[in-house]
Amino acid sequence: MKIPKALKKGDTIGLIGASSATPRESLPQAIEAVEKLGFNVVVGDSCYKRHGYLAGTDELRANDVNRMFRDASIDGIFSIRGGYGATKILPLLDYEMIRDNPKVFAGYSDVTALHIAFNQLCDLVTYHTPMPSTEFIKPEMDEYTWSSFLESITLTKESNYYLANPTNQEMSSLVPGKATGQLIGGNLTLVTASLGTPYEIDTKGKILFLEDIDEYERSIDRMLTQLKLSGKLDEVAGILLGAWTNCGPQYPKRPEHSLRLQTIFEEILVPLNKPILMDVACGHCLPTMSLPLGRTIAFDTETKTIEVIE
Repeated sequence: MKIPKALKKGDTIGLIGASSATPRESLPQAIEAVEKLGFNVVVGDSCYKRHGYLAGTDELRANDVNRMFRDASIDGIFSIRGGYGATKILPLLDYEMIRDNPKVFAGYSDVTALHIAFNQLCDLVTYHTPMPSTEFIKPEMDEYTWSSFLESITLTKESNYYLANPTNQEMSSLVPGKATGQLIGGNLTLVTASLGTPYEIDTKGKILFLEDIDEYERSIDRMLTQLKLSGKLDEVAGILLGAWTNCGPQYPKRPEHSLRLQTIFEEILVPLNKPILMDVACGHCLPTMSLPLGRTIAFDTETKTIEVIE
């Protein structure tokens, strides 16, 4: 795997919109937030454009991604937000060029589609992190989240360090054991959407991280079942479960018509007999940790530790 050069103050960040359109009122705040971190900012056309619910046409969004990787004056690339649309630009990206120009690429949620493609087709380590027009500009953005983000992009080659939850949030064990493997994954909806495409996620011998937002419990059930039936869950070395924000019952006043997420995890994931660590503080939540996708990690459900190793 290609580990990108660490970012430092004074470097130039390219902002791109690979997914949904950026609200006009959020863009100046997002730019300012990145500049306050000590970076210079180049704003892609996709951050200004709107094509219905998308940040411009597929061609425009793909061109922004390609241009930022190709431009030697750009040191790192931040996805300005998620939403929907990253999967649509996958056939339009120049993966050979991206492989030859490794640099920090950060974002999450819908950006999971790009993480999977870059990890697998470009052998590039990428970063599952909060984003400029969403978390960066929230008043509740906290010190833990900032520290985790900055350390992930400025200490890219560091090894033998721990990915730890905030002190008041303990991880929990769903299936006991230890596992070592390449960290992959992200948003469950996007991981599942990759199946049957040329960009299908490869889970063999790897540590699969999953999280999601605004999905009914039955939708989580359906997607995990699809991953199970496709053989993807049988192939993993272990699983990390993050935040499941607003993933509740469709009919909260009729609990007998629903299954709790815990029950779904126990029925679908526990029989895999793979080590599973849950309640990892990562996903559509604050505080949230940043993850180095593509790096090798080792986790232990007894000590509830996750270590990034060589």
